[in-house]
Amino acid sequence: MEWGKKWPAPAKLNLMLRITGQRDDGYHLLQTVFQFISLCDWITYHPAKDGKITLLSPIPGVSERDDLTIRAANLLRRETGCQEGVSIEVEKNLPMGGGLGGGSSDAATTLVVLNKLWKLNISKKRLMQLGLELGADVPIFVYGKASWAEGVGEKIEEIDLPEKWIVVIKPECHVDTKEIFSERDLTRGSKSIRMSDFLAGQYQNDCLDVVSKSYQPVENALVDLAKFSDARLTGTGACVFAEFDSKELAREAWQGLKERWQVYLTRGINKSPLFNKLLD
Repeated sequence: MEWGKKWPAPAKLNLMLRITGQRDDGYHLLQTVFQFISLCDWITYHPAKDGKITLLSPIPGVSERDDLTIRAANLLRRETGCQEGVSIEVEKNLPMGGGLGGGSSDAATTLVVLNKLWKLNISKKRLMQLGLELGADVPIFVYGKASWAEGVGEKIEEIDLPEKWIVVIKPECHVDTKEIFSERDLTRGSKSIRMSDFLAGQYQNDCLDVVSKSYQPVENALVDLAKFSDARLTGTGACVFAEFDSKELAREAWQGLKERWQVYLTRGINKSPLFNKLLD
């Protein structure tokens, strides 16, 4: 593997989210389905002979110490005793605060790529465990395949999904996930379903009602997108999305929405482009 190459950190969608209970420690028990989309951040890693871990392109409003790529690199060094340095350059394309997993994906790409560049030989299973220390969504990006997930997100099983064209709207708001999960009106007792039930069309999102009532821009985006196809919320949002059977239909929706919204034309993918690039 070479230094200085661009590596993808793809976005994800939650195609379904059911809340089936709550543990004594407050964590919610979930069933969800993750699929990657072709929209990506791009990260380049440069060797640093001084042994320091630095960020070439800090995100406005995020301190370097708190940046998830920096935290991921430091976590690898703590895990292994490695003394190598790196300078990290992030081309940020994924919207922040939209529920597309941008920060988590950046962290996962950093774990996977630096594990190779630094020749650490950490197993994927261990990288997923380390990723959980950085955020609940990081392991799915390390796993790299569209997945059915249960529990608090730690039970992951590969799922084969149609790779449809997708339009995503990012409303001008940031949904506070902790706030949504603490709402009294949130559904917390949904019946568990099987993977086959989801594939047959059961893809409700138990956060939808609470989020759309609390955040008017999300509700407005759902209404506008529903003019073109079945509009859904990813996770707790703020992004909403709709699937299409052809690129032509998706592009028609994108054209009809782009004057009013921050909108993306993309496609669902079952294997992370990060792992395809590792094979190049």
